[in-house]
Amino acid sequence: MQQQPVLNLIETPVFSVTQLSQTLKKTVEQSFSRVRVRGEISGFKRHTSGHLYFSLKDQESVIDGVCWRGTPLQIQLEDGLEIIANGRITIYPGRSKYQIIVDSFEAAGEGALLKLLLDRKNRLMAEGLFDPIRKKQLPRYPQTIGVITSPTGAVIRDILHRLQDRYPCRVLVWPVAVQGNEAADQVATAIKGFNRLLQSQPELAPDILIVARGGGSLEDLWAFNEEVVVRAVADSQIPIISAIGHETDTTLIDFSADVRAPTPTAAAEISVPVRSELLQRILERQHRQSSALSQIIERAHLTLSSLSLLDPNRMIEDKMQRLDDWLERLTTVKTSFLQQHSKKLEFLSARVRHPNDLIQSSHQSLEFLSHKFKGVASRLVEDAQHELELLTSKLDQNSYEKILEKGFCWVSDTANKPISRAEQIQGNTDITLHFVDGDVPLSVQRR
Repeated sequence: MQQQPVLNLIETPVFSVTQLSQTLKKTVEQSFSRVRVRGEISGFKRHTSGHLYFSLKDQESVIDGVCWRGTPLQIQLEDGLEIIANGRITIYPGRSKYQIIVDSFEAAGEGALLKLLLDRKNRLMAEGLFDPIRKKQLPRYPQTIGVITSPTGAVIRDILHRLQDRYPCRVLVWPVAVQGNEAADQVATAIKGFNRLLQSQPELAPDILIVARGGGSLEDLWAFNEEVVVRAVADSQIPIISAIGHETDTTLIDFSADVRAPTPTAAAEISVPVRSELLQRILERQHRQSSALSQIIERAHLTLSSLSLLDPNRMIEDKMQRLDDWLERLTTVKTSFLQQHSKKLEFLSARVRHPNDLIQSSHQSLEFLSHKFKGVASRLVEDAQHELELLTSKLDQNSYEKILEKGFCWVSDTANKPISRAEQIQGNTDITLHFVDGDVPLSVQRR
């Protein structure tokens, strides 16, 4: 029989767990100092320290990922988003797990962002955030307009110029970032800040809010698709006009806002009327009012002229004659009315019976009914007594004492509950037999 070779364990070096972990960590980091990994985010979590922890997965495998606080983010990370992560592979010795430290990332194509956008839109729509019933009417003549946008660039200049040309009013600008990792939180904070001003100092709060930025790619406008911004717009008590990008650009706040403008300049036009047109309308109404007043005065003059042509004495004579006519007609009507109602009273008096006759007739009816009631009551009492005697006899015949007198007994347990079936007796059981003349306790053992 051939002898098996013996492994020389003495020549194999012995590592401590820490030494082995550090060696593996060094080897992995040297071999994968820079990698690009494509996968779908799952288990996303933002730690209180500000670091981001998540997993990247595909159909067959999963790798943990870490994004340290301060890493610039172009879009907000969340579960289900497919990204391309740039970073390095390392091993966390505390758990002996390899992971990727991400220092930058990008959406894995515009299709991934569109899918995420569609899923988020359907979910928020199901919550009712886009319902038309939630939309608020814009005030016709706002005194103050709040603008949430970047303090630099063409957008704010276009809005201010258009407002100045159309309808000069007070403008409050809340500067925010309109792109990048902090944009969504800053825009949401601005909307909530203006609403807090409405609660604390309503005389200073704007009547309309405009959320605006210029055009850009889907990634550039992504901050206005973030859920925190959409919910802030939907919860605003101040009417909001969304003016994001160009006319062909669409973001989720366009659905939650009260009005959507195709461009920031159009938002300024929607929010205020044209001052020159208002002045022209006022002048036209003033002219019509003056014309109407002139016509009223002219008709009053004509009426007064016609009245001055009448002789006052003839007017008094006509009124006196009409008064005499009405007095004569009233006297005739009064006499006819009295005669008619006198005849009716005589007819009704003949039909009225004397009270004594009514009392006597009622006494007779009462005596008849009383006699009839006594007879019926006596029969009812006799029938009830007879039925009671029959039921008492039946109850007595069917009582369990009568049954026991016939040689039967009933069985109960120690709690004096009846035992009606043999299956109620299990093993050794104490029972009691109840006879007509006494009880007999027994101990039964069922086999």
